[in-house]
Amino acid sequence: MAPNTSPLRRSPDPAPPDLPWRVLGLMNVFRLIAPMVLLLVFFFDAPTRSVGAHNPGLFIGICAAYFAFGLISMQPLQRRWPSAEWLVLLQSVVDTVAIVLLIHSSGGVGSGLATLLILPAGATATIVAPRVALLVTSAIVLALLFQTAVAGLLGLSSSADFLVAGLTGASLFAITLVATPLANRLRQSEALVRQRDIDLANLNELNEFIVQHLRESILVVDDADRIRLINGTAAQLLKGGPVEAGELLGEVSPRLLYLLETWRQQESGRRDSTGEAVSADGGTVVRPHFVPLSESGPGTVLVFPRTRAWSPSACSSRNSRRSDA
Repeated sequence: MAPNTSPLRRSPDPAPPDLPWRVLGLMNVFRLIAPMVLLLVFFFDAPTRSVGAHNPGLFIGICAAYFAFGLISMQPLQRRWPSAEWLVLLQSVVDTVAIVLLIHSSGGVGSGLATLLILPAGATATIVAPRVALLVTSAIVLALLFQTAVAGLLGLSSSADFLVAGLTGASLFAITLVATPLANRLRQSEALVRQRDIDLANLNELNEFIVQHLRESILVVDDADRIRLINGTAAQLLKGGPVEAGELLGEVSPRLLYLLETWRQQESGRRDSTGEAVSADGGTVVRPHFVPLSESGPGTVLVFPRTRAWSPSACSSRNSRRSDA
């Protein structure tokens, strides 16, 4: 791996937060499941008709249209366009209208379908600003009260339904007030995690920059004898060219691998970096120094291939002196 001479690059700006889009995705799953469940209840509960009893045709049509809207909403969610704030406001309008019509076709709030409004109100509160969330919740409650008033004028509801509608509206406001600070904490936690990821990426990039610009040769070998980190000086010394992270040490320098295995077989605490190897160009003697990065087991090893000049004539004269002696 050739040394990197470019300046240290800054990490890219963090991506948009994922929390709003996860909430929108869950709401879209609700739009796909709720109509199917309501239709199953409608057809299999034909004798009593707890839902859709007042206007079956409107009930079936709204369920089909609501399901189709869920299918159409999948495309903007995948593209993440437009922004999550605008998308949740648009979808809240559709959710409110669809659910209110389902309540009306089922005879009013006595059908129990008003509880379905909790999800749109809660989802909106986790994405938009608190004031906007309260405004949306107010619109949902007004729509529910308007439906109750219309049902009362048509003789479909009693005075008790107004109480149910009022209690449901109060519950929606309570959920909005609780969901807003909870969403703020989740967003803060997500932003903190993203900032830590950026800091870690910057630190890793800085470490690699420093290692690549060290004059001293250095490489890191894991327990599978694969090179995890190597600077250009060590790569040129051992292979005479670039070395990619992940290559086997035995393919780069079989002799260095043998010395590493010999060092690993020694008792822990009494290991001595003995033995020498020859550089790729044959002109330098490499005496590696091994430093374990784990307290037990083979683990990862930091290798410093220390060098000294080597001449064949000096070696032959030394051998001749030994033979004379």
